[in-house]
Amino acid sequence: MPAGPTESFDAKVMCRFLARLVGHFDRKIHLIVDRHSAHRSKAVRAWLAGHKDQIELHFLPSYSPELNPDELVNADLKRSLPHTHRARNQTELAAETRRFFHRRQRQPHIVRGYLGGPHVRYVLDENPLSF
Repeated sequence: MPAGPTESFDAKVMCRFLARLVGHFDRKIHLIVDRHSAHRSKAVRAWLAGHKDQIELHFLPSYSPELNPDELVNADLKRSLPHTHRARNQTELAAETRRFFHRRQRQPHIVRGYLGGPHVRYVLDENPLSF
């Protein structure tokens, strides 16, 4: 998620992410999230209450990694990290991760593929215009 390399993911970071996200779209966003405590916090619920026309969160069932497209992205990232040169510290790992996501930004066909599996197809089935 949007936390920096040394920043903990909490309600403050989530609210900042949501604010940035709604600023990029001119229609309502439906965001699928897991049940992380930051997603369910009072601060996030309060922020969402003030932005009902812009964004809505949809929660995955408890412990359902097979339904979470983020898990497919994480698996792709782990497979794509260089095997010959492992990151020796947090800075190197962050740089490798940024390179991976910059590559994926130029590869929308791969990103669409994350949503093609049988367990995550619901994302496209519910909103066929999303891609």
